[in-house]
Amino acid sequence: MVDLRSDTVTRPSAGMVESMFSAKVGDDVFGDDPTVNQLEEMAAGLFGMDSSLFCPSGTMTNQIAINVHTRPGDEVICHKFSHVYYYEGGAMMRNSGASVCLLDGPRGLITAGEVEIHINPDDIHRPVTSLVEVENTMNKGGGALYRYDELAAIAAVCRKNGLKYHLDGARLFNALAETGEEPRKYGSLFDSVSVCLSKGLGAPVGSLLLGSKPFIKRARRVRKAFGGGMRQAGYLAAAGIYALQHNTDRLKTDHKRARYLGQLLSTLPFVESVLPVETNIVIFRLGEKYSAASFLARLKEHDIHALPIDPQTVRFVTHLDFTDAMLAEVESVLKRC
Repeated sequence: MVDLRSDTVTRPSAGMVESMFSAKVGDDVFGDDPTVNQLEEMAAGLFGMDSSLFCPSGTMTNQIAINVHTRPGDEVICHKFSHVYYYEGGAMMRNSGASVCLLDGPRGLITAGEVEIHINPDDIHRPVTSLVEVENTMNKGGGALYRYDELAAIAAVCRKNGLKYHLDGARLFNALAETGEEPRKYGSLFDSVSVCLSKGLGAPVGSLLLGSKPFIKRARRVRKAFGGGMRQAGYLAAAGIYALQHNTDRLKTDHKRARYLGQLLSTLPFVESVLPVETNIVIFRLGEKYSAASFLARLKEHDIHALPIDPQTVRFVTHLDFTDAMLAEVESVLKRC
């Protein structure tokens, strides 16, 4: 089986499993799981932030951040294709009573200028703008990267207007691998950062929310209310430690394979267009020969699996369990489609 549906489909490696089984554990709700504490300290230190919180998922870390940063009725500025809005089941409205201002922008990216003109005035008829959210890399933008200067410009707008600034960094390590930037640069910009351990880094479960000590203290309370308090979570945290220690440097390999797929697809007659490939996500639009459903059915005949984005658009995602041999198999099948 060749699975290109997502980078969440990876299985823990032998070394990761060994680290999980040998983990020292306690009760994390009481704060005495040593491996969870080690992971949280490690992540906070990596980004130069005060504290962090281990959670089951990136959706939970994002939604906890929104809950802490806003009051019911406040407005969140984000891109219309951002994960926090598009893929989290209406959670910011359901869990936090937040309103949303959806911006447009090429490949899912927003700019400081667009943010500034969409901050609401002090008017009782309008929601209070309180939070700006960005996603890096941008999933529905084909793994698009934010340039650091733009993120810094948005940060300046937020500070000028008294807004909080959250980064959904589900694939932030993919961005860092490509740009070579230090994680601490990102920690200095944002009030909160979410990073996922179960995507390109290969852990089976888990995301981290990073921020100041007062922010994480409040976030811990919200995590409990959201049902995210875990007990002997050190077995999972050990996988996260292993992922941070062993699986960040290899992300460029995923990017190289994704770019190869993008170049290949752009030469095929049944492909209408391919979004620029910067990291590990390849999004392409099909021509008249196939719909997304019929194309994916054709791939499935060869035990190759991917996801539709819309009726004519398909997404491939490369990851640490996608090998060069699998890449060759996919190339062979695509050339025969």
